[in-house]
Amino acid sequence: MRSEKWAAALLLLQLCCFSCGSCGKVLVWPTEFSHWINMKTILDELAQRDHEVTVLTSAAAILIEPNNASLLNFEVYPGPFTKEDFLTYFDKLIKEWAYEMPRHSPWEYATKLQALFFEFSKVLKQLCESVVLNKKLVKTLKEARYDVVVSDAVCPCGELIAEVLGIPIVYTLRFTPGNIYEKHCGGLPSPPSYVPVVLTELTDKMTFMERVKNMLFFLSFDFWFQTFDVKDWNQFYSDVLGRPTTLCETMGKAEMWLIRTYWDFEFPRPYLPNFEFVGGLHCKPAKPLPEEMEKFVQSSGEHGVVVFSLGSMVKNLTEEKSNLIAAALAQIPQKVLWRYEGKPPATLGSNTRTYNWIPQNDLLGHPKTKAFITHGGTNGIYEAIYHGVPMIGVPMFADQPDNIAHMKAKGAAVEVDFHKMTTADMLNALKTVINDPSYKENAMRLSRIHHDQPVKPLDRAVFWIEFVMRHKGAKHLRPAAHDLTWYQYHSLDVIGFLLACVATVVFIVVKSCLFCFRKLGKTGKKQKRA
Repeated sequence: MRSEKWAAALLLLQLCCFSCGSCGKVLVWPTEFSHWINMKTILDELAQRDHEVTVLTSAAAILIEPNNASLLNFEVYPGPFTKEDFLTYFDKLIKEWAYEMPRHSPWEYATKLQALFFEFSKVLKQLCESVVLNKKLVKTLKEARYDVVVSDAVCPCGELIAEVLGIPIVYTLRFTPGNIYEKHCGGLPSPPSYVPVVLTELTDKMTFMERVKNMLFFLSFDFWFQTFDVKDWNQFYSDVLGRPTTLCETMGKAEMWLIRTYWDFEFPRPYLPNFEFVGGLHCKPAKPLPEEMEKFVQSSGEHGVVVFSLGSMVKNLTEEKSNLIAAALAQIPQKVLWRYEGKPPATLGSNTRTYNWIPQNDLLGHPKTKAFITHGGTNGIYEAIYHGVPMIGVPMFADQPDNIAHMKAKGAAVEVDFHKMTTADMLNALKTVINDPSYKENAMRLSRIHHDQPVKPLDRAVFWIEFVMRHKGAKHLRPAAHDLTWYQYHSLDVIGFLLACVATVVFIVVKSCLFCFRKLGKTGKKQKRA
């Protein structure tokens, strides 16, 4: 009898949980590296709140580790690649984008960047095919009755999976190249007059020539997208769904777009009700450092320490770069903690220690930290903003130059050109950021803006995912722009109609005047003859 009461109580609790929308089943289409690190913060929080979270991952995943103890569930599907294939591919991509492409002319750079994007798109399409064309897996997913798909929009397929399963989707992303998906598929207004195209390193305050550059990038990204890459995806989505459709039409059905930035980072620009800022959701107060590391930090005295990390994707620098950076670090009075793998540089100073891994967030939150040398990844920048630490940016590829451009414009960072830098350049940048108080003041100002929010970014992200689960979507936030054709969206049909009306009126008036003049002319001639 007692066991029956317990069973009834548990059943009632479960029914209450699901009826109020506080528990649900979440399916995840993830992306690798820093994207996964950021997304996992949301997923862990959802799991902590008793949602059942299942990550759909390839057996070749790099950072996603299904075998590790976790509150998350993993559905591992067989794909066309091995882990070694992925590691080789990403190593090649990083080497080409970070080291080789910057040596080319702007035209060659753009051509190679286009080729990289198309190659990446093909890899993603093969992974997508491994899921949606796997009938047994699709049947399993349908039987699981998920409530929502959470996906990173930079990697298409999550929206197709959601469409196949007949459930809503929520995106989480920093941006897509050229803001293509946000603009064309999400309907996000992007006036090129003051909204800089991502990857241009421009700000919202552009000179005339910068606006010309922005417009050229704006048009070129649109041309690439509409002319080449999207055609394959459109056909693929149509074949899978059994009806004519497009990638953008499917992505446009997303209920929410959770953007991993905030106004401490972004320039003011128009947004939509179903776009929500959640930048810095992974940030948290600093924890105590390991004992040995704390001793090293404390030994810095009044000079403090500098934290140096180039993120999770860049493992080793060339010997030349390592030595010139180490030589610069050796000349500052601060102690330096450098995340660095491989043989230590020959010019490494006694004030610098290298580590295969560092507790970056905890170091940035330490009161003795004076500056952060960063490649410009969004996660690292947000940890620096969270703790109010000024930056020396050494961007290498992808969104990194753009991110550092934002921090420079806000007065919280100095940039060093990775490809042209000398020891003197790095040393001068360090001295500037550490000794000029304006950089610390601006970093603290951004930190205050970040912390002064009515709802924490992580809570906001989780709220909107739960909101979509509770209400089976968020159609009331979806702009009507999705129901318009491109010419209707730009009011070209209305403009054409009004121009036609004006032309008709002008034509009638001109014809009437000419008719009257002819009549008057004939009357005058008759009077003269009379």
